Amino acid sequence: MKEETGFPVEKKLGPQFADLMIDKAPHYANRIFYSLGFLAAVSFIMLVISGVVELFLGATWWLTNPVGVFFRSVHLWSSQAFIIFILLHLIVVFCTMGYRGPRKITWVIGALMFMVAITETEFGYALRGDFSTQWRALQGADFFNGSGLGWWINPLNTLNVIGLHVAIVPFVIFALLSLHYILVRFLGLAPPPKADHPYKIEKANHTMLFLRGGVVAVAILVLALLLPSPYVKPVTFKEVASTDPNLFATTLVGEFGQLQQIGTGDDAQSLTSGYSDNIDPYTWNTRKVYIDGPWATLVATGQVPDYLGPIEKLSADQQKKLIANAIDFFGDNKGKIKESDDPLITVAKDLTQMAATGYYDKALRGEGELGDETYSLRLMADLHVLGSYARKMQIRTSQMGMLKEEKPDMNLPGGRADWQPNFSDSKNIPSIKMARPVPPGAWWLAPIGIMDQTILKTDDNGDRDGAYILGLLGLILLAVPFIPGVNRLPVILGLYKLFQKKPKADS
Repeated sequence: MKEETGFPVEKKLGPQFADLMIDKAPHYANRIFYSLGFLAAVSFIMLVISGVVELFLGATWWLTNPVGVFFRSVHLWSSQAFIIFILLHLIVVFCTMGYRGPRKITWVIGALMFMVAITETEFGYALRGDFSTQWRALQGADFFNGSGLGWWINPLNTLNVIGLHVAIVPFVIFALLSLHYILVRFLGLAPPPKADHPYKIEKANHTMLFLRGGVVAVAILVLALLLPSPYVKPVTFKEVASTDPNLFATTLVGEFGQLQQIGTGDDAQSLTSGYSDNIDPYTWNTRKVYIDGPWATLVATGQVPDYLGPIEKLSADQQKKLIANAIDFFGDNKGKIKESDDPLITVAKDLTQMAATGYYDKALRGEGELGDETYSLRLMADLHVLGSYARKMQIRTSQMGMLKEEKPDMNLPGGRADWQPNFSDSKNIPSIKMARPVPPGAWWLAPIGIMDQTILKTDDNGDRDGAYILGLLGLILLAVPFIPGVNRLPVILGLYKLFQKKPKADS
């Protein structure tokens, strides 16, 4: 039997607002299923604390210092907990039809917070400062370019991402979280979806609620100790140019000629991205950025004559001939080309040597804005180095949305296997040993991986279409309370009974 006949109506705005916690609730509200929103808030608090500490002490500290690694790991596991608790909370609210009546807006805010939290997590990966940052920033850039937001959101621009990840999105999440709780507090918990479903009113067990929050906080700290966030050192131009100079030089020649590909069929060789896709906002001249700028820096040192100047004065056809000869030279050289016959070969070799000493990267950074890694990471993508290692580490998008973190080989500096000649072919990269347990990766990206392996597998505009599909799924999630039939499924299937069990009979 019920202890009270009416469902508790929560206090409205007024002096009673001092009572921040719900005092009385239906008996099933004391179950852990109804604590998920609070547990998400606990995870968010730990995210903010660990993030602020990391921000003040910097990337070098959180990547190399043992205490910094611990805080980075706390940040990683807090983000995992935050997202999974929001997701589980949404599932419970759906199954119990907690979005009825004026509570529809509460659902919309919660679903929006889930989508923003996922985006914020990917911004975090773009700031870690390791291989994850390089690989996932490129994937994120492709996604935002495909969605049409690439003009405003560029994961390859560190300052842009810092502004979003630190100064904007956390406050958006905090505002949504606060508004969501205020609505829950004053609208109260939703009664069972069927009027004849029995319940009784009990005093809310706040002690149990905070105890559960403490368990979550301790669990995050323990996981951070036992399963620390992995570190795989980033790839550098110095490393690539030193190990496979022909690959680096050939790519530079392709950038000079703005060639996306040479050859056809099985003999086709991809040289550069070209940046000509209809969804790509990058419009710079690759010759100017990757050749002219660094070459001018090298010539200014007085170490080399200006071989590039005379080349620029040649006709388009003459330049194409030099480009073809240089590609042949750095390839199998079936044409028996001599360096003395083609000054572009000398330019590419000198720039490659510049990269092998570490100065090309510095010159390239000087071409863009401070903190903008777009030029560097796009060239790294053209080298096809990152994709090769991502395949070996099984964190490519096509492998179920990068469900795993990197697999570091801890026997090597930086946790990454040494480069091998011709590493653009992933078969030539040695297997990467699993040296320790690895935390779960971005499992929330599984839908992207599934789409990449199915409907988008042969889609030339996969980034664009994938962004559109995910955007549509997001809109459907927001609109669940308003879709006839779908919003009644919990009653039709009896899902609410899983979480709103009948109260035990009084003794």
